Amino acid sequence: MSRFFHDDKTFTQPVVRLTTFVMVAFHIGAVAALFLFSWKAFLLAMVLWWVAGSLGIGIGYHRLLTHRGFRTPKWVEYFLTVCGTLALEGGPIFWVATHRMHHQNTDKEGDPHSPRDGGFWAHMGWILTGQTMHSDAADLLPYVPDLRKDKFHVWISRWHWVPISVLGAVLFVFGGWPFLLWGIFFRTVIGLHSTWLVNSATHMWGKQRFPTGDTSRNSFWVALLTFGEGWHNNHHAHPQASRHGLRWYEIDVNWYGISALRTLGLAWDVKVQKFSRGEDKAMPVSR
Repeated sequence: MSRFFHDDKTFTQPVVRLTTFVMVAFHIGAVAALFLFSWKAFLLAMVLWWVAGSLGIGIGYHRLLTHRGFRTPKWVEYFLTVCGTLALEGGPIFWVATHRMHHQNTDKEGDPHSPRDGGFWAHMGWILTGQTMHSDAADLLPYVPDLRKDKFHVWISRWHWVPISVLGAVLFVFGGWPFLLWGIFFRTVIGLHSTWLVNSATHMWGKQRFPTGDTSRNSFWVALLTFGEGWHNNHHAHPQASRHGLRWYEIDVNWYGISALRTLGLAWDVKVQKFSRGEDKAMPVSR
C-alpha cells in the first residue's frame, strides 16, 4: 500500500473542485445505499453495472470507438455510446482521446495516468487534481479526428451527463431512494473504481505475457471487475484486437458480447489473435 501512495503526484497538484465534489457526492450516495438495501435494487444495480461497464465502456468506448477492433451499424455504435455515458466517465471524445494518449505515451511523458507518477495518481488522482483535460479540448481533439466528424459523438460528448440524469429521475420515480442510490450511485462508484484499476493495478501488479516495453500486466481479478479489461498486457501487445482474454481461462465478458453481436450479424471485421509458431497476430474475421 505504501507503494501506492509513495511520491504521488496527486498531492502536489491543485484540486479540481467540480469533479471532486461530484466524486465525493457519489461516494456518499454509494455508502448511503448500503442502509437502504433491497434485492430488487441490488439486482438493478448489477444489470446497470453490466450495461454501463461492459456494453458501454468495454465494448463501446474502448474496443469499438478507441481501437476500432470491429465494425457495427451506426445505430448500434450510438446505442453502445449512450450506454458508455451511464458510467460517468465523460463523453466519448474525452474518453477515447485520453485512452489513445495513454497508448501513444504509455509510462512516458504525456501518459495521462501512469503509475510512475504514483499509484493513487494513476487510479483517480489524475481525475481529481492537476490540469485535467476535461475543459482543455485543444489537447484532446488531435487524437479523435474520426469522432469529431460525427455529429452525434460531438453532441453526446457535450451532453454526456444527460442520459445518466434522466435514468436517475426514472429510477427515483419507479423505485424511490433504493433504486436511485443502488442503480446510480452505488453501481457507478463500483464501475469507476473498476475502470480506474486498469490504469493503476494492471500497471503495478500481475504478470506479463508479452514484452511490450511498458508496465502493463494481466490481472485476473481486475478482469472480473471490468468484464475482461484486466488482461491489459494482452491488450497492449495487440491494441486493436477485440479479444483480450487469449486463453480459455481468461474470462472476457466483453469479448463474449462482441461475439454475440457478430453472430447476430451486427459486428464484422472483428479483429482477433491467431496463434502460429508461438506468435499471435491480430487478423480480421469475416462476418
